[in-house]
Amino acid sequence: MTGLTLGSLFDGIGVFPLAASLANITPIWASEIEKAPISITKRHFPMMVHIGDITKLHGGAIPPVDIITFGSPCQNLSNNGNREGLAGSQSSLFYHAIRIIEEMRCATDGEYPVIAVWENVIGAFSSNNRLDFKAVLESFTKTDIPMPASGEWAKAGMVRGRNVEVCWRLLDARYWGKPTLPQRRRRIFLVADFRGTRAREILFKARNLQSFPTSCGKDRLSSTSTSRISAQKTRGKIPIVRPFQERRMRSTAKDKNKTGFIGSFGRTHDPFPTLLASSVNYFSFWYEGKEKEGYIRQLTPLECERLMGLPEGWTALGHKDEAISDHARYKALGNGIAVPCAAYIMAGIAEAI
Repeated sequence: MTGLTLGSLFDGIGVFPLAASLANITPIWASEIEKAPISITKRHFPMMVHIGDITKLHGGAIPPVDIITFGSPCQNLSNNGNREGLAGSQSSLFYHAIRIIEEMRCATDGEYPVIAVWENVIGAFSSNNRLDFKAVLESFTKTDIPMPASGEWAKAGMVRGRNVEVCWRLLDARYWGKPTLPQRRRRIFLVADFRGTRAREILFKARNLQSFPTSCGKDRLSSTSTSRISAQKTRGKIPIVRPFQERRMRSTAKDKNKTGFIGSFGRTHDPFPTLLASSVNYFSFWYEGKEKEGYIRQLTPLECERLMGLPEGWTALGHKDEAISDHARYKALGNGIAVPCAAYIMAGIAEAI
C-alpha cells in the first residue's frame, strides 16, 4: 500500500474508492444517502465506514484523510437540467464539501487533506452565465479568479491561490481505458493540491492505467468493435450495433425534422450516448444484410457496467446478498463516474505523492 488514505463524499457506487484501491490507496470512509448505492459499496468495501449525510457532518470530527473526492450533484448544472447553477437545491451541496475540507484542514493545522478531487458535468463551465465555474475555482483557492478574456472557460487549465494549485481538465470516457470505453461521457475533473505544485503532474501527465479482471474474460467484446468480429466466430454473420441518440431523436421528432430524426439512429462505430440516471439507452441490432430481421432493445444493467468500466456485476447485489433492482442500478450507474478516468487521477496522486 502507498500509505495514502481516501474519503469519498457523494460516494455513489464507490468508483473513487475502487480507483483508489487500484492505486493502492486505502478508502477509509464514504458519505452517501441513497440506500442501494450504500449497500453496493458496503459489499465491495466492508472496511470502509459510512458516515452519513454530508449536510450533518463536521470535517473536524471525521477521520482525517490524504485525499477527499466528490462528484457533487449535477442536476442544476447539467445542460439537460433546470440550469439553476450552484444556487440550485442539489448542486449547492458543493459548498458543504468545501466546508468539510476547510474544517478538516483547520482541525489538523493544514495537514489534511493534501489533495481534493472534484468531478462534474460539462455544463458547469457555462451555467449561471459562466460564473459558477469561477465560484468553484474561488472556493478552492480563496482567491479572486478573473473571467477568461474569451468569456469561456477552457477545457483544461490551472490557477493558483494561497498555496493551493488547482488544475482542471475535461475528460471523455470514450477515449479512456484498455480497450477504450464505447460511451461518450464528458466530465470535468478538477484536482486541488493544498501543499504544492503537483496538481498539474496529477492531471496532465501521461501514464499507463492499471486494469482489473472482470468475470467476462479475454473474449469480451465492446459494442463499438462488434462490426469487426470475425466471420468465423459468427458463422458468417457480421453483427451491426447502432446506438440511438435518444434526446436528439425526441427533439427532431417534435420539430418534424426527418433528416435529423434519421441521423439520431447513429452509425456503426458511434459511441453510446452518455448514460443518464433518468432514462435508459436503446440501440438497434441486426446482422449485415438482414436489417429487416433486426430489433431494438435497451441496454441491460450489465452492459451499462461495462460502459462505465466497472467489473461485471458490480451493482447486482448489496452487502446482505440482496438483489438490487434494475431501476436502482440504472439510476446509480447513470450518476456514476467512468472508472478509467478516476483511475488515471488516482494513479497520478499515488505517483506524485
